[in-house]
Amino acid sequence: MSAAAKRPTATLAVGGVEIALSNPDKLLWPKEGITKLLYVQKLAALSPYLLRHCANRYLTTIRYPDGITGKSFYQKSCPQPRPDYVHTMANEGIDYVHLNSLAALMWLGNRASLEFHISFEQTDNPDYPSEWVLDLDPFRDEEPRIMEAASIVGELLESLHIKSIPKTSGATGVQIIVPLNRQLTFEQLRAAGQFIGEYLSKAHPRLFTVERFVKNRGDLIYVDYLQHYRGKSIAAPYTPRAREGAPVSTPLTWDEVRRGCTPKQFHLLNIEQRLLEKGDLLAGSLPPQNVGTIISFINKRP
Repeated sequence: MSAAAKRPTATLAVGGVEIALSNPDKLLWPKEGITKLLYVQKLAALSPYLLRHCANRYLTTIRYPDGITGKSFYQKSCPQPRPDYVHTMANEGIDYVHLNSLAALMWLGNRASLEFHISFEQTDNPDYPSEWVLDLDPFRDEEPRIMEAASIVGELLESLHIKSIPKTSGATGVQIIVPLNRQLTFEQLRAAGQFIGEYLSKAHPRLFTVERFVKNRGDLIYVDYLQHYRGKSIAAPYTPRAREGAPVSTPLTWDEVRRGCTPKQFHLLNIEQRLLEKGDLLAGSLPPQNVGTIISFINKRP
């Protein structure tokens, strides 16, 4: 019998199909003691939320075959061979996994897909997004001012009668998400983002910047309005991140932001309890917002 045949496996029964889980005892987050088996169990608990936000989006995963301390690679094309229960969506010559079932999620988890990133455009109407996103990207791995910065952005939007939801990226940043009724284009929203970013940089020059080149930003927090565009992606709500502590990209309340919570507080070992207590803060918690006033003001400028 070959060495490969002797490797331990487990069998997952999911939605009428059986998935062989290879190396279930392999440590994916060594310091946290998260094995592959525990990881797919946590993915199953996250699946109602993760699948909701990955629906009708082009999916990119980041795979870590030997855990977060090993090598990694991005994967857009669906891994092969593909079982019948995993569906794909084609876009610009790439067959993306259509993450629309628990079985597909478990299959990706078995392949050590530790991060799930989704396209900003949706497959049914790619030119008109369902949200507007401002990405606050700090220079430092641990930025103590990130929640202060997020709070300032939220208050500015509120002053414009625009409600928003903050979300940790799961890494170092925070994303401010504004739900829309899909009547504005990416181009219009990019102009609105530039307007907001430039205003913040002038009003708070020691905190914000819209400088595109990292080497010129110093220790300022970058207001990335360019990222929100077709062909680009965002860490999906509730995706784990391949970082020490096993953080999870988590929607927040503005009270939590004002109290100075940190992205590291929300991780694979406590996210289930949080969801039981608060539910999905992004699931219809706000009606579509009117960003048209910003667009109108921009269009009237000489």
